[in-house]
Amino acid sequence: MNKREYSQKASEYLKTLCWVKPNRRTGSKGNRDATDFFYETIKPWGYKIDTAPFSCLDFESGEVSLVGNGNSLDIYISPYSLGCDITAELMTVSTVLELEKCDCTGKILLMMGEICAEQLMPKNFVFYNPESHKRIYAILEEKQPAAIITATARKPELVGALYPFPLIEDGDFNIPSVYCTDVIGEEIAANPFQKYHLVTQAKRIPTTACNVMAKKNPDAEKKIIVCAHIDAYGNAPGALDNASGTVVLLLLADMLQKYDGPMGIEFVALNGEDNFSAGGQMDYLHRYGNELEKTLVAINLDDIGYIKGKTAFSLYKCPDSISKKAHHVFNSFNGLILGEEWFQGDHMIFVQKGIPAIAFTAEKMKDLMAQITHTQKDTPELINCAKLVEIASALKEFIVEFEKSMN
Repeated sequence: MNKREYSQKASEYLKTLCWVKPNRRTGSKGNRDATDFFYETIKPWGYKIDTAPFSCLDFESGEVSLVGNGNSLDIYISPYSLGCDITAELMTVSTVLELEKCDCTGKILLMMGEICAEQLMPKNFVFYNPESHKRIYAILEEKQPAAIITATARKPELVGALYPFPLIEDGDFNIPSVYCTDVIGEEIAANPFQKYHLVTQAKRIPTTACNVMAKKNPDAEKKIIVCAHIDAYGNAPGALDNASGTVVLLLLADMLQKYDGPMGIEFVALNGEDNFSAGGQMDYLHRYGNELEKTLVAINLDDIGYIKGKTAFSLYKCPDSISKKAHHVFNSFNGLILGEEWFQGDHMIFVQKGIPAIAFTAEKMKDLMAQITHTQKDTPELINCAKLVEIASALKEFIVEFEKSMN
């Protein structure tokens, strides 16, 4: 298959992944359609495939209303929140100290300003969970407000282009919550101690999802892992984040379907990077964590193929032998450049285990975060499929170089 044919395949794969219904959120019907598509596509190429399910939560949300002083205010239901129908006095806090001192039990609590500076990690999240976040959850659960409103500002470097963003996104936290812009927050705060009526239609849906793991030469003593997350945030089409990375997994698996070298090659469509519990990542580590010691290097693909700029690769805990090989191969491709390290992707689950890793993303990732990421704007038109083919070709050459060094 030539580059043009691979580009056409990439375009077809991309559109299929982006237009599953209702979305690719972990555990949804569209998410299962996406993993089924990945499985059916890679199945004929001779890989040993694992699609064992894991338990997770999806959610549904409907009407939402906040009324105070005769005015209806624009708010949104926090993902995975429980529903509610509450009339209660409003109380406002802007710092953790104010939260500690307030008497908000049974009241609607408005959190704004400093305390809403960054999205709270889910309270049971294991990869990165600051003590300051845990403290906020602990106080809230001790004081038990009837519901929480969080007012958030623009934070593209932390949450992408979402404005407002949900401060709380946690299926393990059982106080109903909604969110609004910082501007609306100021409007609400202007009427302290007034009673508000908050109604949200929301429910959690216990369900299942799966990673799709495809292995070539699964009994090898050493292996290379190539991964990308197949899920997408909320209802976003998720073309760049991360159908594009998933497409490169498929292209590379196609290019290597006749591989019979001494290394194992493991392609993993992880399912949960944009889910509050990182369910797919946790399931992968639970079931295959003992095999990570076989890993020579793990390669993560996320937000690649953007029509603007080049593709950036970055290295993590790579010894000189891997670093030199990576630079030698990747620098021979015009569209690839060395980029800055970034720490919000699935490569970090390997780095934290001491595994050398390489991450690929768009050179202009910061622009994407500020304007596109996690929104309805993230559509296939933003992707140059020839760039996806170039990345897959570079990775094929890198793996072949690795094989030569083992002989």
